[in-house]
Amino acid sequence: MRIKILGQGCSKCVMLADNTRRALDNLGREADIIKVTDIAEIAALGVMATPGLAIDDTVVSTGRVLAPKSIEDLILAHTSN
Repeated sequence: MRIKILGQGCSKCVMLADNTRRALDNLGREADIIKVTDIAEIAALGVMATPGLAIDDTVVSTGRVLAPKSIEDLILAHTSN
């Protein structure tokens, strides 16, 4: 699994990355976490509000910092498909 944190490195982006690591730890899963800071690449994914979260190149959240539990739910929903 590959998870992308979409944003230019603001404090909210850092918090989203931390919460994502916590969610993965809570689930006992591993994933490559990639920070995407290039605004053109972020826009190409259709993200207009950061931070954004993408799981395996599917954008699942934009414009907010998700709690670890919410990220866990998104990971589980994505991997059950």
